[in-house]
Amino acid sequence: MKHRFLILPFIIFVFFVQAQETVSISKKDAILKVQENNTSLKISQQEFNLAKADYKQTNAVFLPNISVSHTGIATTNPLMAFGSKLNQEILSANDFNPNLLNNPSQIENYSTRIEILQPLINIDGIYQRRAAKTKMEAMTLQTQRTNDYLTFEVEKAYMQLQLSYKAVDVLEKALEAANENKKLADNSFKQGYMQRADVLAVEVRVIEVKNQIQTAKSNVHNASDYLLFLMNETQDVLLKPSDELILKNNTSGFAKKVPESRADIKAMDFATQAYGNLTKADKMAFLPRLNAFGNYELYDDKIFQGNANGYLFGAQLSWDVFQGSKRFGKLQKSKANYEKSKLEYQQYVSKSNLELNKAKRMLIDAENKLELTELALQQSKESLRIRTNRFKEGLEKTSDLLIAETQYANKQLQYYQTIFEYNYAQAYLQFLTKE
Repeated sequence: MKHRFLILPFIIFVFFVQAQETVSISKKDAILKVQENNTSLKISQQEFNLAKADYKQTNAVFLPNISVSHTGIATTNPLMAFGSKLNQEILSANDFNPNLLNNPSQIENYSTRIEILQPLINIDGIYQRRAAKTKMEAMTLQTQRTNDYLTFEVEKAYMQLQLSYKAVDVLEKALEAANENKKLADNSFKQGYMQRADVLAVEVRVIEVKNQIQTAKSNVHNASDYLLFLMNETQDVLLKPSDELILKNNTSGFAKKVPESRADIKAMDFATQAYGNLTKADKMAFLPRLNAFGNYELYDDKIFQGNANGYLFGAQLSWDVFQGSKRFGKLQKSKANYEKSKLEYQQYVSKSNLELNKAKRMLIDAENKLELTELALQQSKESLRIRTNRFKEGLEKTSDLLIAETQYANKQLQYYQTIFEYNYAQAYLQFLTKE
């Protein structure tokens, strides 16, 4: 009874896998879908929009601040009552009566006020605007680099999917060969030419290959799910590559150093410039500011009326001489951020060159490994052919045949794995040196 409960989940899993729709996709289409739908890319674009919005806010350095207000009051305050009448232009000689001045009747006053504040000289704001613009440009480049990275990641995921399908093909052919050997072993055992232990060894080999096929199919699903994740695809389908896993020959050389025009490196350079502008802005905060101001007011004793009016304009030169050493600490902090950013830029470029050299060695190693693996594959194939023919004639041990069969399957898997490593190394180098 326990065995039935163990078998049932396996049957359900197999049915589910078989029920999944298989969809063929090319690498080009996968890249296009990722560029259109990938969530990380959309997040990067929104981060650019945030930086763009911050830059737009700095327009306040040049543009005026305009506000409109309407205020209504009722008062018996002597000063307010006299001033309200004066603003409404209804003051008469009787209003100078001391009794009326000291004990005025309630008066209502409604005023509409239009106020304009225009910055004239605001040097620290100008440098803050430059910093915001540089940050926005950095985010543009960062979005571009995110797109480059996702393109590289799709190529890698697509090659992993190709490799997974190749592994399934190799193991299914190995299973066919193992079943053929099992038939030969059964016939030889019936004729008394083979011992039962040898037959069992062949059967064990068949079971091992079946288990490997199951694992390989799981790898196919894992690779497919990751590619679907990159494409932000919610459909429950199984992707199958329409392009074959073939060796890509490198026809062009690669740069000796990481180009400084690479999007992410330029973005870091812009970020450093932004910190530099913020430092200058904090220095300029010690200087005075010059702003113009003006207002136009309408007065009446009835709401939303304006029989009387007046205006005022002028300019103000303000200078915050001392703010309790707050600005000194802020300037010190911005200098530290600027120096830190310069060091991070140097470290990032150095690390990128380190990755480039590592990737070059990885490509050379993969190229050397490819030659050896291809030679080993040919030798193991020939060895299996010879041992299979001898086994049919009863001249070869079962254990030697199984070893040759296992070795050939492993060499095929290693060969395709090496092709993947070689193509991956080339794609990684292109990603590191992309301007």
